[in-house]
Amino acid sequence: MTSPYRVCFVCTGNICRSPIAAAVFRARLTEAGLDTLVEVDSAGTGGWHEGDGADPRAAAVLEAHGYDSAHTARRFRASWFAHLDLVIALDAGHLRDLRRLAPTPADAAKVRLLRAYDPAVPPSGDLDVADPYYGDLAGFEECLESVEAASEGLLSTVRTAVEEAA
Repeated sequence: MTSPYRVCFVCTGNICRSPIAAAVFRARLTEAGLDTLVEVDSAGTGGWHEGDGADPRAAAVLEAHGYDSAHTARRFRASWFAHLDLVIALDAGHLRDLRRLAPTPADAAKVRLLRAYDPAVPPSGDLDVADPYYGDLAGFEECLESVEAASEGLLSTVRTAVEEAA
């Protein structure tokens, strides 16, 4: 494989859900020995928080569970589709916005919902990772749980793609 497989997690402001998802997935990749073959990043559909760190509640939850909380928010750009292999939306609104932003049908097909990789969630179930921003710390804990539950399924998909490209 000549270049790394690239995954970008996307939520609204890139300070809560997508940084949590990126941190968890990076940890899963390291545990699986794939961290040198896969690049992980995150972004927001909007630019309100560009340059900010993760929400302090998101950082606290990540740190409490042994994850890295280093993060700088940024806004997703349509031009990024060209170098990304997978764009992971954290809810249906993000999915819709990202597919609308995609320059080509092939780029739109790169966008998937994170919870679709959770085997406990039926395809007809609620595939949104709940937005914890306007709630308390418990909402961030629930967000982390949703992300962790989907991460193994996503890891399996990415591992297969990396092996096929090798």
